[in-house]
Amino acid sequence: MVHAKGARIRVRGLQPAQVLAGLAGIAFLVVGIIGFSRTGFGNFAGHNDVGFWRFSANPLMSLVRVVTGVVGLLLAFGSGRARTFGWLLFIGYGLLFVWGLMIDGLISNNPFATAGNPMDLGPADTWLHLGVAALGLLIAVLPARRTILLPEDETADEPTVVEQRTDRPVADRPVTDHPVADRTDDGVTAEPRRRSFLRRDHKGRGPEVTHEERPPGLAH
Repeated sequence: MVHAKGARIRVRGLQPAQVLAGLAGIAFLVVGIIGFSRTGFGNFAGHNDVGFWRFSANPLMSLVRVVTGVVGLLLAFGSGRARTFGWLLFIGYGLLFVWGLMIDGLISNNPFATAGNPMDLGPADTWLHLGVAALGLLIAVLPARRTILLPEDETADEPTVVEQRTDRPVADRPVTDHPVADRTDDGVTAEPRRRSFLRRDHKGRGPEVTHEERPPGLAH
């Protein structure tokens, strides 16, 4: 592919990473609010029999989901910020996935056994967190849509200032009876031109003096 000289590649428009980050933020926010509506704020970090389908919904886990949703919506307003949210999902929920495996006994060594299970994580939550971590990785590495910006496009994007000229009508211009002096190329003002009272004969015989006509009967 041959590009024009001086062309640059820029990221423009709404990016797929922003769309996915916004949708993920809305989903987390809705699920967290539904969890609070079902469990309330009692027994904040304990086991709760009221869940959300197959997933746990104790108040601490609902708070984590609400915070995740708010952060996702705030970071969805920029391509780079949306990718940052993707990395946060990948790291945070990846750790929750590993912790869930330890709690379920799929990993025998559990250094956090003394902490118990404050988020009331179950097997369904563990695999859900794996899916969320994969979604975060997708948001973080999703390629951006780029456009080739030509030099004339940059010129077109710059604001143009239009000079407005208001010419006054001839009637508004001051009228003077004095002859206007001519200015030469050297900056010296020449003598004003005087109107001659001599008229040239049509046959080229030279200038003739105009005589004033007087009515008959008067002395010359």
